[in-house]
Amino acid sequence: MEEVVPCSSIAVDSALRIGTAGAIWGLCISPHDAREKGLTGAAKASFVAKSVGRCSFQCGLIAGVFQMSHCWIEQYRGRKDWKNSVIAGAVGAAAATAVTGIRKLPITFWLLCQEEASMGCPIVASLLGNLSPTIFNEEQI
Repeated sequence: MEEVVPCSSIAVDSALRIGTAGAIWGLCISPHDAREKGLTGAAKASFVAKSVGRCSFQCGLIAGVFQMSHCWIEQYRGRKDWKNSVIAGAVGAAAATAVTGIRKLPITFWLLCQEEASMGCPIVASLLGNLSPTIFNEEQI
């Protein structure tokens, strides 16, 4: 007998995994950004901590919204196909726009797509902006 996993469990799992990836991204990129800004000591540590928290929260929130939407749509439609991912990607894009602003979507969706490997995420992200995994400076983020 097939066991059904609740949508909330799937969303929390995804949010934690992608949130962790966001934290790692913040840990990798923020020291470079702080050095470019000329920050040292406590100011640099504060900048890095805030960047890690921001990246982790934003990536985790958007991943959770995407997975929750995907699960609910799948249950509603009664099918497991690519259309669920496209619709959930649009919902995730709306959440990302509401939370982070349109200029922050490319890197968020790039991180999300690396973990989820779904069709909807790359399609929606490519419609909204450049999907290249480049390092963005503070003005672009």
